[in-house]
Amino acid sequence: MSGRMAALRILLQIAFRDLFASRAKTLIVGGIILFGAVLVVVGSSLVDTVDAGMRASIQGSLAGHVQVYDARSKDPLALYGSMMGDPELTPFEDFARVKSAISAVPGVKQVVPMGLGTAMVSPGNLFDQAVAKLRADVRARLAGQGGPELEARTEAHAAHLRRMATLLRDDLRQATEIIEIGGKEAAERARNAEDLARATSPEFWDEELPRDPLAALEFLENRIAPLALEGTLIYIRYVGTDLEQFRRAFDRLEIVEGSLPPPGQRGLLIGKLYAEDYLKLRAARRLDQLQEAITLHHRKIAGDEELTRWVKEAGGQTREILMQLDPMQAAEAARRLRTALGSGEQDLGKLLGQLLAVDDRNFAERYRIFYGELAPMLQLYPFKVGDAVTVQGAARSGYTKSVNLKVWGLVQFKGLEKSGFAGVMSVMDIDSFRELFGWLTPEARAEIRGLKAAAGVKDLSREEAEASLFGSAPAAPPVVTGPVAAAPPGPAAPEQPHPLSREAGEGQGGGAATSPSDPDQGVALNAAVILDDPRHIPQAMRDIVAAGDRAGLHLKAVTWQEAAGMVGQFVTLARLVLYVAVLIIFAVALVIINNAMVMATLQRVTEIGTLRAIGAQRRFVWAMVLVESVSVGVAFGLVGSAIGAGVVWLIRAAGGIPATSDRMYFFFSGPSLLPRLGAGSLAVSLTIVLLVSVVSGLYPALIATRVTPLEAMQSGED
Repeated sequence: MSGRMAALRILLQIAFRDLFASRAKTLIVGGIILFGAVLVVVGSSLVDTVDAGMRASIQGSLAGHVQVYDARSKDPLALYGSMMGDPELTPFEDFARVKSAISAVPGVKQVVPMGLGTAMVSPGNLFDQAVAKLRADVRARLAGQGGPELEARTEAHAAHLRRMATLLRDDLRQATEIIEIGGKEAAERARNAEDLARATSPEFWDEELPRDPLAALEFLENRIAPLALEGTLIYIRYVGTDLEQFRRAFDRLEIVEGSLPPPGQRGLLIGKLYAEDYLKLRAARRLDQLQEAITLHHRKIAGDEELTRWVKEAGGQTREILMQLDPMQAAEAARRLRTALGSGEQDLGKLLGQLLAVDDRNFAERYRIFYGELAPMLQLYPFKVGDAVTVQGAARSGYTKSVNLKVWGLVQFKGLEKSGFAGVMSVMDIDSFRELFGWLTPEARAEIRGLKAAAGVKDLSREEAEASLFGSAPAAPPVVTGPVAAAPPGPAAPEQPHPLSREAGEGQGGGAATSPSDPDQGVALNAAVILDDPRHIPQAMRDIVAAGDRAGLHLKAVTWQEAAGMVGQFVTLARLVLYVAVLIIFAVALVIINNAMVMATLQRVTEIGTLRAIGAQRRFVWAMVLVESVSVGVAFGLVGSAIGAGVVWLIRAAGGIPATSDRMYFFFSGPSLLPRLGAGSLAVSLTIVLLVSVVSGLYPALIATRVTPLEAMQSGED
């Protein structure tokens, strides 16, 4: 043993002597190895941290540890959508059965029903809301109420509508001057112009409205309000689920405002980020964006093309503000702005223009004035918590389904407040999702049964229906289209054994009644599975599929990464890019080290031959060259790994890498990425360096072993 240690010590002395003797070669070779080691340590630390962040984001917001869906689905599950839109999934028609099978798997903690979709929300527009206010005044008058306050309010509401109609008329005139159209569109535009001319005429407000107020309001509501398109339809992306189970399973869910619907009640919770980025009054949204860019990212409006564009866009939104204010509110707003701006201007539109003409010098003050003086008088969002909205979605059959839902609150996922993937997601009760999806809810089934019973309608097969219509069979009981109360009572429709029923119109109505308090009884598209120990995800997936097979179900279990679709592949792609870069660097290093060692070996033929002449074996020569190669690799690899660790520490100490976009917010699982140095990164770096060093030294070592004393003597004579 002592002899081997002595030999190793001699080999190391020779190696370091040669490395110092050839400093240029050593620095070139070592520099490449050092750079590669730094890249491996820093890159793998960043990728590992992003991987952990994405795992936390996806698992904590929508996916859970495992996602399960029907294996017969046409498309793979993609929680955040795909290039082709929402995947086409075969629904679980009896989720209770699915949940029972999965819950029996050891280690499964929770199984949450889910259904993702996109719907349109119609909160009505500002003109509709203004008409509703005037209608309330008119009804109060017709009911015999009166008084100066009602008269003043009525006058203000009427003036507000008149001004809104005037703005719409001006918009139409501008559009006509800019764009010429023909055919049916031109005829429709001409009709709209006539309607707006009527709605802005003195005769309409001074004669027509007082003479027949209800008819005048009908005209405004049906002919003018549709021309005010803003706020008519809003697209939302939602997840329909058992809200209580969802909140227990995903602890990152945070109710920013409002509350969950009480048990047994339906409702919608809007994503906070979606409300801020897509629903908020545009002028306010632009000011918010400017505020964030200036205060958080220390950007300047002057010279910044994007911020300058936001300023112009904010200034161009005065019309939206004017549309909201009736004359009394407009006068108050003008008074407040004159005081705050120190202006003598009387026109509210011009005062708004002054307020929104911001620059680096006045932005902070104008921002304060907007939210302190003007915003309390405005409706910043098309609807607020507590309002009822109509949600429309395309059912599975292709028909449009609608449900009226109360907005119970605003939600976000902690740490993902700025994430465009998770922050825009709204949450809806599972019964409403099922109705939008085209499946009858317990209430709908009960209503249909009641209608059938009241009308005396019975279920017919296709043959019976054809015989009733075209044959000689007795006619089937008529379908009643008039008032239900007038129809004679009849027997209730028979219950079907299946717990679900398809939507009306598909001819498969009926089904066992389910309770609204039992959200597991019904259809679901997929399920989130929460495990007791997430380290056992692979085994749990195998057990879930096996449990489904035993229950006669077709379950497909995927990890959170697969369920996330293209989003989940980001880390895999980033890791692949890193590995390719490392491979290229070390391939270059291997070639350079190999060539350098070959040249060094050829230059040392005399030395090697002398060693052979005094008794050195080929094995000693082979080891001498190889130790030299490994020594340079290990020495610079250690230094590179240490520098990489230092870089990671410095990034972390400086506050990490800030997320400058909503996607980075999601990938980082927060506002910044704080890389963590793992032992695995250091181990991988040193392993790669050692492997490259050994491989690059093999060929030069082989050449060295072929050198004989005779060749050394001949080399000396030359």
